[in-house]
Amino acid sequence: MDITAVSSCANSEAEGENASGVVVFVCRSCRDETDPNAEPRPGARLADAVMATAQEAGIVVRSVNCLANCKRGLSAVLRGGDGWSYVFGGLTPDDAEDLLTGARMLAASADGLMPWRGRPDTLKRGMVARIPPFDFTEERS
Repeated sequence: MDITAVSSCANSEAEGENASGVVVFVCRSCRDETDPNAEPRPGARLADAVMATAQEAGIVVRSVNCLANCKRGLSAVLRGGDGWSYVFGGLTPDDAEDLLTGARMLAASADGLMPWRGRPDTLKRGMVARIPPFDFTEERS
């Protein structure tokens, strides 16, 4: 797999953003530890599955060539429009619907945070990081 290839986007007519601003990024180059030479790569299979399902749901999905989370692949990011972004690892090609559920939850959030309650288990145990929005101001206790 050539990871220098251009990334792709589901809903190319909505490539800018959707109304909520939530975008799902999926790493296409993630490998499976049990079969590192498998083609198509499991990351590509996850990206394709998320894109296929997202087109029906109107959610913007972009595949990226590497999210540099190789020790915890398969990896994906849910980026909130003006809210927080979430990095997930330990996913499988079967977790497409869980990523879209998370995207819908993030889009519906009033405070830009994805609620813990109702979040799919794969997005609870697989969370790697939560990243603040660009305009974040320091929290003080």
